[in-house]
Amino acid sequence: MRRLMLVLVVFGLVSSVRAAEGPVGIGDMIADLRFKDIRGLSRSLADLGKKRAYVFVFTTTQCPLVRRSMPKLIDIDQKFGLRGVQVVAVNVGSEETIREMASQAIEFEAAFPFVKDPDLSCVKALGVTRTPEVVVLNSDRKLVYRGRIDDQFRLGGSRPEPTRRDLEEAIKEVLEDRAVTVNETTVDGCLIEAHEVGGGDAAGPTFHQHVAPILNRRCTACHREGAAGPFSLVSFEDAVVHAEMMAEVVIDQRMPPWFANSRHGAFQNDPSLSRDEREILLRWVKSGRREGDPKDAAEPPALPTSKWRIGEPDLVITMVGEHTLPSTGFVEYKRLVLPYVFLNETWLEAIEIRPDNLAVVHHCNMAYVTTSGASHQTFITGHVPGGQPMDLGRFDNGVAYRVPAFSALGLEIHYTTTGKEERCSISVGLRYPRKTVHKQLRHFLLDPRRFQIEPGNGAFPVRSSLVLDQDISLLGLFAHMHLRGKDATFYADVPGKQRETLLQIPNYNFEWQLGYEIEPGKHRLPKGTKIESVAHYDNSAFNPYNPDPNRTVPYGLQTYDEMFNGYGFFVYDDEDLNLDINPKTGVVRRQVP
Repeated sequence: MRRLMLVLVVFGLVSSVRAAEGPVGIGDMIADLRFKDIRGLSRSLADLGKKRAYVFVFTTTQCPLVRRSMPKLIDIDQKFGLRGVQVVAVNVGSEETIREMASQAIEFEAAFPFVKDPDLSCVKALGVTRTPEVVVLNSDRKLVYRGRIDDQFRLGGSRPEPTRRDLEEAIKEVLEDRAVTVNETTVDGCLIEAHEVGGGDAAGPTFHQHVAPILNRRCTACHREGAAGPFSLVSFEDAVVHAEMMAEVVIDQRMPPWFANSRHGAFQNDPSLSRDEREILLRWVKSGRREGDPKDAAEPPALPTSKWRIGEPDLVITMVGEHTLPSTGFVEYKRLVLPYVFLNETWLEAIEIRPDNLAVVHHCNMAYVTTSGASHQTFITGHVPGGQPMDLGRFDNGVAYRVPAFSALGLEIHYTTTGKEERCSISVGLRYPRKTVHKQLRHFLLDPRRFQIEPGNGAFPVRSSLVLDQDISLLGLFAHMHLRGKDATFYADVPGKQRETLLQIPNYNFEWQLGYEIEPGKHRLPKGTKIESVAHYDNSAFNPYNPDPNRTVPYGLQTYDEMFNGYGFFVYDDEDLNLDINPKTGVVRRQVP
């Protein structure tokens, strides 16, 4: 199989490393640098702000010297960060994704930015050749040091201690406004390479035979008329018009949206493109965008016949009236009870919260309400940016959600303003089980609240944990944070076993708050297992969504504060209810013998 990066290089998506017209030398001014952050956003040197020194270290996730040197870089950041020195890790791994790059920051608990140099323009601009080569710019953006961190580690071995700490000495001299004494050193590390590819199908793939089947499998559920995607990718004409944008998001792996690290856990709702699929799409974009013969086209996917993503509901409940929202400002959470009472214990297989004005609903949580009220124990599901409705039929294991008799459904709604007065009404669609119910869906919540995120901290940790009191099978995990949310990881500590990573979200995205579904029976956890979540928050100026990097951020429900909700959805292993449910009412008809 051809390497993905080789394809990117040969078709111009990643340029090769070549000599500059004039060699980049010590004392040269660096006009600008371009790179991408962990969210796939294009950033520049200016986004780092005015600093007394900038330290760029070139990295991959695989180079052994990078991995051994990472603690040194973290030490440099801790020593000099508060003195105006900005450390930046620049990933140049030809086949390493932004998600993998972000995961490396979590692995080493590094607080400084990790960025991607996808076209190796930073490599060329700074004249580096190996990893972990470092470059230091002074406050005027003049290149004042280029070379090794120190002389301790080499590919063939290492010294017990370095004879000279070259990078540290260079930084000290810059901070003292002195010329760097040793401004270039020899680097022993992994060569930075841009690969070339030969052979292959010069004509490239065609839309009908090669591209359309991929789009139908991965994209058109959202990218079609009337769906959530901003444009359609159903026809050849659609794909040609949006080809360059499609190539960009495929390279960054921003689309299809997915944020779980593939090294930890397998999830049944993972929509990610395979490496072969990415190669085909990128080759098509850069090799002529041929249509091919329409006779080669496969049958298009069946389009939904209902406006509801769970299919046509058995019961729809709509709030009384509607909410009127101001044009600007923060809107306090709205809480209401829907006008329907379940007179009998009712079992639900699918639930969807559907606002009629998506632009104003940041998120909406739903719980059942009894005479005792509602709490996180009665939580059912939520509507979040980019999320999917709860459809337990996808698990095909006889699991359903139980609503007690004499309960109603309550909504907690977080509205946002749009610059003009808006109105919104919310409906809830419910679908009853068609098969025997064997297990009741349950959940746990990790909800730490006593934290204060200090100003400027690029990776402030927040932890929470619980211990299981029964044997369970985990069915899904979900994390919710606000604008400073950077990453989240769920761990399982099974007594007598090594810690396991259940889910890692290295580059959390506030606009795509996905649930991660686990195939039934694939992840059993015994009684006594400790579940821990560790989340990091970026309260630095480099976070492009940070409302105020100078503010100490407390726990709070509004987006200018922060929170962490870590949900785990599960069933008890020893439970077998064997309930026959009336598919028209959701009420138990009998218990199957």
